[in-house]
Amino acid sequence: MSTETAPAAEQAAVPPPAGWEEARSRVYAVGLAAALPAVARPLAEADGHSLAEPLVTRTDLPAFPTSSVDGWAVRGDGPWRVVGRVLAGGSPPPLAEDGTTVEIATGAMVPEGVTAIVRVEESTRTADGRVAGTPRAKPEWREPGEEAYAGEELLPAGTPVDPAVIGLAASCGHDTLRVRRAPRAALLVFGDELLTSGPPAAGRVRDALGPAVPAWLRRYGCQVRPADVVGPVADTLPAHVAALRQALSTADLVCTTGGTMHGPVDHLHPALEALGADYVVNTVAVRPGFPMLLARLADPDGRVRFVAGLPGNPQSAIVALVSLVAPLLAGVQGRPMPVLPHATLAEPVPGRGDYTHLALVRLDRAAGTAHPVRHVGSAMLRGLAGADGFAVIRPGATGEPGARVPVVPLPLLPGERSW
Repeated sequence: MSTETAPAAEQAAVPPPAGWEEARSRVYAVGLAAALPAVARPLAEADGHSLAEPLVTRTDLPAFPTSSVDGWAVRGDGPWRVVGRVLAGGSPPPLAEDGTTVEIATGAMVPEGVTAIVRVEESTRTADGRVAGTPRAKPEWREPGEEAYAGEELLPAGTPVDPAVIGLAASCGHDTLRVRRAPRAALLVFGDELLTSGPPAAGRVRDALGPAVPAWLRRYGCQVRPADVVGPVADTLPAHVAALRQALSTADLVCTTGGTMHGPVDHLHPALEALGADYVVNTVAVRPGFPMLLARLADPDGRVRFVAGLPGNPQSAIVALVSLVAPLLAGVQGRPMPVLPHATLAEPVPGRGDYTHLALVRLDRAAGTAHPVRHVGSAMLRGLAGADGFAVIRPGATGEPGARVPVVPLPLLPGERSW
């Protein structure tokens, strides 16, 4: 596991870091260029995917005049003679005579010839069994195409599929959806000093990223199996190359933890060189987390895979996830570039000179304010556990109370809507 500092001679070999906003745009573009293929999924299996094509109605919505209430579908003036009943699911004959009515249920098809619907609670029965009442001025049924017309685009390609989208697709006649295949991800944990169970002791620390990163990746829409999490990988170049090659044989994205600098046991860069990878981003001017990277590998058959190098310090690794992995996965899934919400700082947040500062904050959604949290060192996770996201303090700036700043939300479960 590397730290975020290195001796001056080693730092000299590191290229100038990319600006944080530039890095996000760059990785999104390469992800979009490598968008995953479209597959057909039954509605029940589409949750958490992204639409690969626009959602278009197969019929008018509603497809026929539909009663909005329980009551009496009448023709002409009343009182009306009852000539039948219309329930949901049937196709009734026309109401042909003035002065007649049929009982009608909510959701039932309105017969041709009906001039009004009288609500059941606003009707009475006369001594001879007729129905009396006064229809409301506004028609009590939905017209065909009121919600959408046949062939109308309801949602664009790239829309995340959630329960509301599934319900809408079903309502307009779809049994399956064309969606982007979910990205397959793997995690390689680097660092001989890591323990995978029990408390830290005797100079060894507990691996916090091996259990946590797969859960973050799933919230970004990835498939991660237990077998896809490997480590700690031995601190040798051959072990790193072998682990990366094996993970890349099945994964679209391989995340690694640690080894992103150029220390004596940091083998990630030589391993990427041995595999013929090209850097998309190699270090980012952001604190914490700057020694993050994203590399790209392209096979002769056109298959593209990515390696995201996350720093070894836990909070720095999560900064790398939200900075590089999130926009990459948005592109790979054909989704729009994530638009950052804004919040008002309730307390001051320091700047980091020429670097972007991502500061952990808790959001008061009702007030629209962001409150810095404590315990936010790059090696700490306590502050992260109580935070909603990162306030973005741009280079050369400080976050003064009352300032409106972008916020990078922490990822949510598929189907959840952000604030």
